[in-house]
Amino acid sequence: MRKNHNAEAVSVQRHAERPRKRARRGLALTTPDLVLLSLLAERPMHGYQANLELERREIRDWAGISRPQVYYSLEKLARAGMIRTLETDEPAAGPERSTFETTARGRAALADALEREEWTTQRERPPFQTWIALSWQARPGVFEKQIERRRTFLEHELEREKEVLRSILEEVGHPYHEAVWMVSFVIEQFTLELRWLRKLKRELPRRARAQHPSYA
Repeated sequence: MRKNHNAEAVSVQRHAERPRKRARRGLALTTPDLVLLSLLAERPMHGYQANLELERREIRDWAGISRPQVYYSLEKLARAGMIRTLETDEPAAGPERSTFETTARGRAALADALEREEWTTQRERPPFQTWIALSWQARPGVFEKQIERRRTFLEHELEREKEVLRSILEEVGHPYHEAVWMVSFVIEQFTLELRWLRKLKRELPRRARAQHPSYA
Protein backbone atom coordinates (compact mmCIF):
# COMPACT_ATOMS: atom_id res chain seq x y z
CA MET A 1 0.00 0.00 0.00
CA ARG A 2 2.83 2.37 0.87
CA LYS A 3 4.48 1.69 -2.50
CA ASN A 4 1.28 2.58 -4.34
CA HIS A 5 0.95 5.80 -2.37
CA ASN A 6 4.51 6.76 -3.36
CA ALA A 7 3.89 6.05 -7.05
CA GLU A 8 0.71 8.12 -7.03
CA ALA A 9 2.40 10.94 -5.16
CA VAL A 10 5.34 10.99 -7.62
CA SER A 11 2.89 11.61 -10.45
CA VAL A 12 1.22 14.41 -8.48
CA GLN A 13 4.55 16.07 -7.74
CA ARG A 14 5.66 15.95 -11.38
CA HIS A 15 2.48 17.62 -12.57
CA ALA A 16 2.70 20.25 -9.84
CA GLU A 17 6.28 21.13 -10.87
CA ARG A 18 5.58 21.51 -14.61
CA PRO A 19 4.97 24.96 -16.11
CA ARG A 20 1.21 25.23 -16.29
CA LYS A 21 -0.96 26.44 -19.09
CA ARG A 22 -4.14 28.29 -18.28
CA ALA A 23 -6.76 25.84 -16.99
CA ARG A 24 -9.41 24.95 -19.52
CA ARG A 25 -12.72 26.67 -19.10
CA GLY A 26 -15.46 24.35 -17.99
CA LEU A 27 -13.14 21.78 -16.41
CA ALA A 28 -15.45 19.28 -14.73
CA LEU A 29 -14.75 19.18 -11.01
CA THR A 30 -15.96 16.10 -9.16
CA THR A 31 -16.94 15.89 -5.51
CA PRO A 32 -13.46 14.56 -4.54
CA ASP A 33 -11.90 17.52 -6.39
CA LEU A 34 -14.06 20.01 -4.51
CA VAL A 35 -13.45 18.36 -1.14
CA LEU A 36 -9.69 18.56 -1.65
CA LEU A 37 -9.82 22.16 -2.86
CA SER A 38 -11.70 23.06 0.29
CA LEU A 39 -9.38 21.05 2.53
CA LEU A 40 -6.23 22.57 1.04
CA ALA A 41 -7.76 26.04 1.23
CA GLU A 42 -7.90 25.64 5.02
CA ARG A 43 -4.19 24.90 5.23
CA PRO A 44 -1.48 23.24 3.10
CA MET A 45 -1.27 19.44 3.32
CA HIS A 46 0.42 16.53 1.59
CA GLY A 47 -1.60 13.67 0.13
CA TYR A 48 -1.08 11.28 3.02
CA GLN A 49 -2.05 13.97 5.52
CA ALA A 50 -5.16 14.82 3.49
CA ASN A 51 -6.23 11.17 3.69
CA LEU A 52 -5.75 11.17 7.46
CA GLU A 53 -7.82 14.33 7.78
CA LEU A 54 -10.61 12.84 5.67
CA GLU A 55 -10.72 9.91 8.08
CA ARG A 56 -10.53 12.08 11.20
CA ARG A 57 -13.45 14.22 10.06
CA GLU A 58 -15.36 11.17 8.78
CA ILE A 59 -15.87 13.02 5.51
CA ARG A 60 -16.44 9.75 3.67
CA ASP A 61 -19.81 9.51 5.44
CA TRP A 62 -21.11 12.30 3.20
CA ALA A 63 -18.70 12.46 0.25
CA GLY A 64 -17.54 9.54 -1.85
CA ILE A 65 -13.76 9.94 -1.96
CA SER A 66 -11.43 6.95 -1.72
CA ARG A 67 -7.69 6.94 -1.01
CA PRO A 68 -6.76 6.48 -4.69
CA GLN A 69 -9.15 9.29 -5.63
CA VAL A 70 -7.25 11.67 -3.37
CA TYR A 71 -4.06 11.23 -5.41
CA TYR A 72 -5.95 11.24 -8.70
CA SER A 73 -7.64 14.53 -7.77
CA LEU A 74 -4.37 16.05 -6.58
CA GLU A 75 -2.80 15.23 -9.95
CA LYS A 76 -5.79 16.64 -11.84
CA LEU A 77 -5.92 19.83 -9.77
CA ALA A 78 -2.16 20.37 -10.03
CA ARG A 79 -2.34 19.97 -13.81
CA ALA A 80 -5.14 22.56 -13.94
CA GLY A 81 -3.21 25.02 -11.77
CA MET A 82 -5.79 24.87 -8.99
CA ILE A 83 -3.27 23.65 -6.41
CA ARG A 84 0.50 24.14 -6.22
CA THR A 85 3.45 22.68 -4.39
CA LEU A 86 4.35 24.72 -1.33
CA GLU A 87 7.98 25.80 -1.25
CA THR A 88 9.76 24.94 2.01
CA ASP A 89 13.34 25.16 3.31
CA GLU A 90 13.12 21.68 4.80
CA PRO A 91 14.95 18.74 3.16
CA ALA A 92 12.79 16.73 0.78
CA ALA A 93 10.95 14.02 2.66
CA GLY A 94 9.82 12.09 -0.40
CA PRO A 95 7.08 12.83 -2.94
CA GLU A 96 4.34 11.53 -0.68
CA ARG A 97 5.20 14.36 1.71
CA SER A 98 5.11 17.11 -0.93
CA THR A 99 2.83 19.78 0.48
CA PHE A 100 0.10 21.35 -1.64
CA GLU A 101 -2.07 24.41 -1.23
CA THR A 102 -5.09 25.74 -3.12
CA THR A 103 -4.31 28.57 -5.53
CA ALA A 104 -6.46 31.62 -6.26
CA ARG A 105 -7.64 29.84 -9.41
CA GLY A 106 -8.62 26.82 -7.33
CA ARG A 107 -10.53 28.92 -4.79
CA ALA A 108 -12.39 30.67 -7.62
CA ALA A 109 -13.26 27.33 -9.24
CA LEU A 110 -14.54 26.02 -5.91
CA ALA A 111 -16.65 29.14 -5.37
CA ASP A 112 -18.07 28.82 -8.90
CA ALA A 113 -18.94 25.15 -8.32
CA LEU A 114 -20.78 25.99 -5.11
CA GLU A 115 -23.16 28.21 -7.09
CA ARG A 116 -24.41 25.32 -9.23
CA GLU A 117 -28.16 24.75 -9.01
CA GLU A 118 -27.81 20.96 -8.90
CA TRP A 119 -26.68 21.08 -5.25
CA THR A 120 -30.22 22.05 -4.24
CA THR A 121 -32.48 20.44 -6.85
CA GLN A 122 -31.52 16.76 -6.88
CA ARG A 123 -33.46 14.00 -5.17
CA GLU A 124 -31.71 11.12 -3.47
CA ARG A 125 -32.52 7.49 -4.28
CA PRO A 126 -31.93 5.67 -0.99
CA PRO A 127 -31.70 1.86 -1.35
CA PHE A 128 -34.10 1.42 1.57
CA GLN A 129 -36.75 3.41 -0.26
CA THR A 130 -36.29 1.22 -3.34
CA TRP A 131 -36.58 -1.87 -1.13
CA ILE A 132 -39.91 -0.66 0.27
CA ALA A 133 -41.30 -0.26 -3.25
CA LEU A 134 -40.32 -3.86 -4.09
CA SER A 135 -41.06 -5.41 -0.69
CA TRP A 136 -44.51 -6.74 -1.62
CA GLN A 137 -42.65 -9.56 -3.40
CA ALA A 138 -40.67 -10.53 -0.29
CA ARG A 139 -41.26 -13.83 1.48
CA PRO A 140 -43.43 -13.92 4.62
CA GLY A 141 -41.71 -12.43 7.64
CA VAL A 142 -38.97 -10.71 5.64
CA PHE A 143 -40.61 -7.28 5.77
CA GLU A 144 -40.67 -7.26 9.57
CA LYS A 145 -37.10 -8.57 9.73
CA GLN A 146 -35.76 -5.90 7.38
CA ILE A 147 -37.61 -3.12 9.19
CA GLU A 148 -36.00 -4.24 12.44
CA ARG A 149 -32.58 -4.27 10.77
CA ARG A 150 -33.14 -0.74 9.54
CA ARG A 151 -34.21 0.42 13.00
CA THR A 152 -31.12 -1.11 14.61
CA PHE A 153 -28.86 0.45 11.99
CA LEU A 154 -30.40 3.91 12.40
CA GLU A 155 -30.17 3.81 16.19
CA HIS A 156 -26.48 2.88 15.96
CA GLU A 157 -25.76 5.61 13.40
CA LEU A 158 -27.74 8.15 15.40
CA GLU A 159 -25.59 7.58 18.48
CA ARG A 160 -22.45 7.77 16.37
CA GLU A 161 -23.52 11.09 14.83
CA LYS A 162 -24.36 12.50 18.25
CA GLU A 163 -20.82 11.65 19.37
CA VAL A 164 -19.43 13.28 16.22
CA LEU A 165 -21.47 16.39 16.97
CA ARG A 166 -20.07 16.56 20.50
CA SER A 167 -16.53 16.34 19.10
CA ILE A 168 -17.23 19.05 16.53
CA LEU A 169 -18.67 21.39 19.14
CA GLU A 170 -15.56 20.93 21.27
CA GLU A 171 -13.35 21.72 18.28
CA VAL A 172 -15.19 24.73 16.83
CA GLY A 173 -16.35 26.12 20.17
CA HIS A 174 -19.81 27.30 19.05
CA PRO A 175 -22.96 25.91 17.36
CA TYR A 176 -22.96 28.29 14.37
CA HIS A 177 -20.64 26.37 12.06
CA GLU A 178 -21.32 24.46 8.83
CA ALA A 179 -19.99 21.21 10.33
CA VAL A 180 -22.43 21.53 13.24
CA TRP A 181 -25.32 22.26 10.88
CA MET A 182 -24.45 19.35 8.60
CA VAL A 183 -24.25 16.75 11.38
CA SER A 184 -27.34 18.20 13.07
CA PHE A 185 -29.17 17.76 9.76
CA VAL A 186 -28.17 14.09 9.63
CA ILE A 187 -29.30 13.61 13.23
CA GLU A 188 -32.68 15.15 12.40
CA GLN A 189 -33.03 12.85 9.38
CA PHE A 190 -32.25 9.72 11.40
CA THR A 191 -34.59 10.81 14.20
CA LEU A 192 -37.41 11.47 11.74
CA GLU A 193 -36.98 8.11 10.02
CA LEU A 194 -36.98 6.26 13.35
CA ARG A 195 -40.26 7.98 14.22
CA TRP A 196 -41.64 6.98 10.82
CA LEU A 197 -40.54 3.35 11.33
CA ARG A 198 -42.49 3.22 14.60
CA LYS A 199 -45.55 4.46 12.72
CA LEU A 200 -44.97 1.88 9.98
CA LYS A 201 -44.79 -0.92 12.54
CA ARG A 202 -48.19 0.10 13.94
CA GLU A 203 -49.74 0.18 10.46
CA LEU A 204 -48.19 -3.06 9.19
CA PRO A 205 -51.07 -5.35 10.29
CA ARG A 206 -53.37 -3.35 7.99
CA ARG A 207 -51.18 -3.79 4.92
CA ALA A 208 -53.23 -4.59 1.80
CA ARG A 209 -52.94 -4.67 -1.98
CA ALA A 210 -54.01 -1.74 -4.18
CA GLN A 211 -57.76 -1.71 -4.73
CA HIS A 212 -57.75 0.08 -8.09
CA PRO A 213 -54.43 -0.65 -9.84
CA SER A 214 -53.80 0.95 -13.23
CA TYR A 215 -51.10 0.32 -15.83
CA ALA A 216 -49.70 2.14 -18.84
